[in-house]
This record gives sequence, structure tokens and C-alpha cells, in this order.
Amino acid sequence: MHMTIETRENGGAAEYTGGLGRFLVVYGCILVLAALQFVVAYSHVAGFQMFARMLAIGIAEAGLAIMFFMHVGSERRNFVTWLAVVVIFVLLALQYSWTDSYRMELGAPNSQYKTGSVQ
Repeated sequence: MHMTIETRENGGAAEYTGGLGRFLVVYGCILVLAALQFVVAYSHVAGFQMFARMLAIGIAEAGLAIMFFMHVGSERRNFVTWLAVVVIFVLLALQYSWTDSYRMELGAPNSQYKTGSVQ
């Protein structure tokens, strides 16, 4: 069940050789983490504690999916670091632009606000 990566001589894409068992184990772990999210969701926990637990489980699920099913775990460390920095930058940029949605609904700042929906 050991997975090896064979690169082509002309610099093409890597070929993944190995058994299906590794992917089934990872898939099983993701299913167990999803079930754990249901357990956390139905437990009687305060808001921030539930958020922190769900976020941690979600990050673990996403990490497994990205590392194994998208084969990012077998890439060079520089590429993975660069990819993480770009993803974090994009997510932060999206968070910054959320306030613009209110501007579209309510009009420009310091102007007379519109009532109802924008047409």
C-alpha cells in the first residue's frame, strides 16, 4: 500500500502508483470526521466552543482531502507554501470585500439611504 511517484523524463506530470487502499482509508477518515461534526453540532456547547470545534474538524477534513485526493502532499514544499500563502491572501481579500455588498444594497456612504431592494 505504499504510494510512489514516478516522474517522466521530459518533465511531464507525475504518475502515481500504489494501491487504492490508502485512498479508501483517507476517505473513511473523512467520513468519520463528518460524523464527528454531527455529534458536535447536536451537543449542548456554547457558541464559541462549538465554532472552534467545528472549525478544527473542518480544517482537518479539508487538509486530508487536499493532501491526498488533490495530491498536494506529494508536491515540493516551496509550491505547497506558496499555495498556502495565495489561498490565505484570497480568503482575506474576500473577507475585506464583504462590506461592499451592503453598499450595493444601501447606496454610497453618507448619502440618503434607499429603502427596499435595489432594482
